[in-house]
Amino acid sequence: MLRSDLGIGALAPRRAAASGWRQPGSLAHSCRLGDNDGMARDNSGDRLLRRVALMSVLDGARPSGTLEWVSPVIPVVTQAAVGAGHWAAGRRQRALAAWASAAGSGLVAWGLGTEAPTRAEKQKNIEQQKDLLRERGIEVPATAAPPTARQRSQAALINLAFSVVGMVLGVRSGLRNPRRLTALAIANEALTTWINVPRVARAVQRRRPRIAAGSALVVAGAVARLWAAAAEPLR
Repeated sequence: MLRSDLGIGALAPRRAAASGWRQPGSLAHSCRLGDNDGMARDNSGDRLLRRVALMSVLDGARPSGTLEWVSPVIPVVTQAAVGAGHWAAGRRQRALAAWASAAGSGLVAWGLGTEAPTRAEKQKNIEQQKDLLRERGIEVPATAAPPTARQRSQAALINLAFSVVGMVLGVRSGLRNPRRLTALAIANEALTTWINVPRVARAVQRRRPRIAAGSALVVAGAVARLWAAAAEPLR
């Protein structure tokens, strides 16, 4: 006869251990669920790490100096100038589309300055996410050393130069393109939409109304440009 401490209840954990089954509340069971129903743990770790990186990009970072404000402000100036040029030429729909994009970019810039995390907060959040992955037994690469103040300053100066050139070329291109509604024009605006729609969703999730509204306006401006290209083709 079996002893009371070696009954069915006592044998179950042994059988479970032999079969590889884990209790729902156990850490091993949680890790298995995180492996996407059979996905290898390393692949799951890569997928989750890419998701952390994507969320970090969508969140953006609060500009910490004058030079770092250049990138968020350049699209505002560019689209405002494009809209003024179209309005002066009598192309009202194209002008309104450009100004919608300018307003959206302006709201995004405002949101970055007031709603986005600082670089230190952003890095802290990434490290917390990595720690959670490590607790699940997922191998995560170590974080590289942050850039020095001198390196950030040099990068900002390079970004300033490219942004100014990009603004000049952007105004010139915005006044000439799209000449009419074509597959290439649709593809270009689809790229803008593809970039900004996830940003809208992320901003809504994180309760950042300025970034959400601004990104939505940028998408609306892209759609309006296609309507304007069909209604006001350039000769």
